[in-house]
Amino acid sequence: MTNMRLSNISVRFMRIWQRNLVVYRKIWLVNFLPPLLEPLFYLLAFGVGLSTLVGDISFEGREMSYIAFITPSLLAIAIMQNAFFENTYASFVRMYYQKTFDAMMATPLSLEEVIVGEIMWGATKSVIAATIMLSVVSAFGLVSYPEALGVLPLAFLWGFAFGCIGMFFTGIVPSIDMFNLPVFLFITPMFLFSGTFFPLSGLPEWAQKIAMVLPLTHLVQMTRRLCLGMLTADLLWPAAYLLLFCVVFFPLALASMHRRLIH
Repeated sequence: MTNMRLSNISVRFMRIWQRNLVVYRKIWLVNFLPPLLEPLFYLLAFGVGLSTLVGDISFEGREMSYIAFITPSLLAIAIMQNAFFENTYASFVRMYYQKTFDAMMATPLSLEEVIVGEIMWGATKSVIAATIMLSVVSAFGLVSYPEALGVLPLAFLWGFAFGCIGMFFTGIVPSIDMFNLPVFLFITPMFLFSGTFFPLSGLPEWAQKIAMVLPLTHLVQMTRRLCLGMLTADLLWPAAYLLLFCVVFFPLALASMHRRLIH
């Protein structure tokens, strides 16, 4: 069944991506401001406020300011949130309220192409947000170049991964209000316990093991090493996790949306 659905995917999914881009350009200012202002607010709060209380942080034997430690985390969080929320709330609105999916499926486009186009657009939103945020934090000298440029392709790949799980939830939630559950039970714990605001070594051993299951943990590890210019073989494990995550949740996303829209 999955192989048959994958065979329905062609480059026509770019029409979905193009349609969303056209809409995005019409309201670009609304979409541009959050990733521009959010890092400034975090830098102000943590750099001026909390950083003076915390002092320096030790990471992989390197001493750094607290604001330099959390800057890569802000990029990782933006990548996760832009893809996930685009393929949950925004996709649900297009599917259920605006009936955009019905209109697209009345064309030669297949359901699978519609879903892939939506996920690819979510990944693109992650790249846009990461680009804007990277530009902001670069002005403060908080990232290392040229290694930090690797965050941009990483944003697309992990945006695709989080878009897949977002689309999976879109296929199973009965109403838009029910998105509160995956946000509360999935996004919020990752936001707090994935090595974002403090090193994982500060957690109990059992909590560290749980954290390693969370996808944001691996994204934070990759963005932090890229932003700090620490390219080592340790990046291979998060990369393998990314591949496994996509292999599992991409077909699950297709299957859940197929059951919702076809059956």
